[in-house]
Amino acid sequence: MMMKRMVVVLALAGCCVTGLQAQMDAKGPKIAAGTMVEPAKSFDGMLSDFEKEFVPLAEAMPAEKYDFAPSAAIFVAGQGSEYATVSTFRQMVLHVASANYYYGSMVGGMKADVDVKALADIKNKDAAVTALKASFVFAHKAFATLTAQNAFESVKGTNTRASLAGGLVAHASDHYGQLVEYLRMNGIVPPASRK
Repeated sequence: MMMKRMVVVLALAGCCVTGLQAQMDAKGPKIAAGTMVEPAKSFDGMLSDFEKEFVPLAEAMPAEKYDFAPSAAIFVAGQGSEYATVSTFRQMVLHVASANYYYGSMVGGMKADVDVKALADIKNKDAAVTALKASFVFAHKAFATLTAQNAFESVKGTNTRASLAGGLVAHASDHYGQLVEYLRMNGIVPPASRK
């Protein structure tokens, strides 16, 4: 079951970055189809492309709205949904930062260079964005450890370094989609949609 889920997650991650990758490929060096690419370069490229989407998204929400979360008040009355446990924009940004450390530490076999649990205590936008950016730096270091020899080495059960690297981007992509909606609910066009 976990393997099927990971395959689906990796497939979704691939779909999420395909359009962006096509745009980036037009600007980057041409690599012939069939060329062997080192896992570190391949996965780091995917992470970089995603980071270029996620960080501007986190920066786009005004500081005074960083604790916004959808509530029944902004939807049709009587729809019966429960919003008491919905995460705020800030909480989701910090959740992604924490997950970057979690996945990155498993991919690279490295200990996080921050107190990951303390990230949840961050209360303002600037500190949250700084923490998010630092988590991407850590993830890049972890992805740099991937080689053809270790990429499919088991880390935990059938989870390999490569599947966890893909899992990091897939996980964050899910939250990216949610945060796009949070911006739009506040009348803000997401940065990637402004292009």
